Amino acid sequence: MTAILVHGGAGPHAEHRDAKRAAAVVAVEAGWAVLAAGGSALAAVEAATRVLEDDPLFDAGVGSYLNADGEVELDAIVMDGRNLTFGAVAAVQRVKNPISLARLVLSDSPHAMLAGPGAERFAREHGLTVPAADLLAPEALRQWRERRNGTARTPGDRAGVDQAGAVGDTVGAVAIDRHGHVAAATSTGGTRDKWPGRVGDSPIVGAGAYADDTSGAVSCTGHGESIMRVCLAYAACAHMAGGAPAHVACERAIQRLADRTAGQGGLIAIGRDGRLGWAWNTPAMPYAWRDDTGAGTGI
Repeated sequence: MTAILVHGGAGPHAEHRDAKRAAAVVAVEAGWAVLAAGGSALAAVEAATRVLEDDPLFDAGVGSYLNADGEVELDAIVMDGRNLTFGAVAAVQRVKNPISLARLVLSDSPHAMLAGPGAERFAREHGLTVPAADLLAPEALRQWRERRNGTARTPGDRAGVDQAGAVGDTVGAVAIDRHGHVAAATSTGGTRDKWPGRVGDSPIVGAGAYADDTSGAVSCTGHGESIMRVCLAYAACAHMAGGAPAHVACERAIQRLADRTAGQGGLIAIGRDGRLGWAWNTPAMPYAWRDDTGAGTGI
């Protein structure tokens, strides 16, 4: 069974719902093209996630939320279920596609995670940096200015930490290739008005994403400070390892998130059998999928 599933973040999604669903479909098709050509699950989730990073509708890459200083800081992770290797980057600036930087950390460095200036230097050496202004989407900048109402806000204002402003448009993908290998990817710009240097769940292995050929692959989205407390992605994979289908694993994991932290979020999963699952406890989460039997989308 070959399959891919993407999400555009668990959150309110009060606007642009149809456009976000359509973007999820475009991302799935990009990943599916890789799988159909015999490519790996790892390459497929990177390709799908790049599409969403390039779309200013989402809080990833171009269009990311601005931190308290009015800057874009990005986090991302990719994980290969074949051997549990992963690459992650945190609090990086001037990188349009942090998911590709994360994959380079996996493949071209002796490390698993790079952060801040060191990660940006690594990106620069691989030709992945862009001018900071290239990541500032007009809508994100307008919202940042409006929230200030003409007054400066101190870094770390609680508005950037509260859940009401913390869930939205993080993106991610999971896939299984023709060889039965699974992979997961997650990418985000973090929370609105976050303290500079804040890192949430997205680049944290077992929290924002996890992939293991013996169980499945998971990508998470939502309030990072809550998701990290329950290791949401690993929890879902553990349920699949115990025999639960992907959709049941997602439902159990999101219930634990709610019960133990009162946190808001969502996740997508693909089992080692190729079956798909998703769950969220926010108003909506755009998603799209395709496998050998067909395709679908929802929000």
